[in-house]
Order: sequence, then structure tokens, then C-alpha cells
Amino acid sequence: MDVKVLIEKALEAKKNAYVPYSNFRVGACLLTEDDKIYTGCNIEIASYSPTICAERTAIFKAVSEGHRKIKAIAVVGDSNYTFPCGVCRQVMREFGKNVSIIIANSLDDYKIYTLDELLPNSFGPEDLEK
Repeated sequence: MDVKVLIEKALEAKKNAYVPYSNFRVGACLLTEDDKIYTGCNIEIASYSPTICAERTAIFKAVSEGHRKIKAIAVVGDSNYTFPCGVCRQVMREFGKNVSIIIANSLDDYKIYTLDELLPNSFGPEDLEK
């Protein structure tokens, strides 16, 4: 996994963010288990409820094309180390219990976390098995 490639693509995706209300841009880039790359940006809607985060945009693009396992995801935003929200962490859990989460400010300023660090004691698909 080339972390800097994922960060670079997340930075590029951030430029496409549609954020007329908050002006807070976020970009994400994920790597699937079979090394496909998908990007996403946050998209705001005036009523806010239908707004979607960059991470979920990228994940849903991958899933809609048949990819069900995520190896890594890079997230960049307009704040110092923009972390995924709780909903995005849960979506990541669905498709990547062992995902590496790269939180970056730039190509050279980043930190890598495990999902267990960001979402300890998580609930996932195997919890529904009887």
C-alpha cells in the first residue's frame, strides 16, 4: 500500500467537495482488497440530513461496483487531522474490520490508525450470526 498515493488522491478528491453551507471540504481515497482505488468527497444538501461524508461516498462507490473489502482509506479535511464521523466508522466496519485509516494534513503529515483504535468494541456482521 502506497500511503502517499492514497493521500494525494484524497487531496484531489477534496477539491470536488460540494460544501456551500459549511465550507468544510473533505476528501477520501480508499483501497480495496484487490487494489482498486475509489475516491469521494463530502456533498452537502440544504436540509443537511441527506448530506454524505467523503468516506461514505468512496465506500459506496466501491461497493456499488462489487467491492466488499476495504484495506485502507485516507481522509483529508479542512481542519488539523480530520477524523471520520461515527457513521463513517460504522460503515468502514461493515466493509473492513482490519482497515488502515490514514488521517492526513498533507503528503508528509499523516497518522495511521486501526479501526479498533477509532471504533473499539464495534458491532459488525458477525454479531448477527446465530
